[in-house]
Amino acid sequence: METTTTPVSATSVGLRYGLLTGLISVIISFGLFATSMEQSPLRFVTFVVLIVGIVLAMRQFKENNHGFMSFGQGVGIGTMVSAVVGVLSAIFSYVYLNMIDPDAVVRMMDKARTDMEAQSGVTDEQIEQGMAMAGKFMNGPMMMVIVLLTSIIMGVVLSLIISAFMKHSKPEFE
Repeated sequence: METTTTPVSATSVGLRYGLLTGLISVIISFGLFATSMEQSPLRFVTFVVLIVGIVLAMRQFKENNHGFMSFGQGVGIGTMVSAVVGVLSAIFSYVYLNMIDPDAVVRMMDKARTDMEAQSGVTDEQIEQGMAMAGKFMNGPMMMVIVLLTSIIMGVVLSLIISAFMKHSKPEFE
């Protein structure tokens, strides 16, 4: 008995894996925020989750398209995954930081101030300017935009790299 695979679209795979990856990232982020570890090196676990999500999405696409995936399809899938992750993360960040735990913003600002004060050669005026600038980006809507754009930009870069290794284009003269 021969098994056949039904070709899937890059969009459907990107959305499915974007939702799954985004939910996992939100759960991890919630755990980090709830334990006040949002500034710890563990925050990079969500970056690893994004990489794994993109790789799994591309692998799923290839399996359902007879082993073929062009470079452009791979980049599109990875971008779709990261965009969905970015939207979910932006919504979560907004809700968490503005409604659930507004003190998390204060903790992040205090850590930024402490880091700036620890640097030698930084004047009090420069610290105040830096804190004023950081305060502008820590408000609700601006933070959502930054989270979304960061996720998409990182996703595109990762997709370019991962797709270069995973691509397997159809032969032109078949």
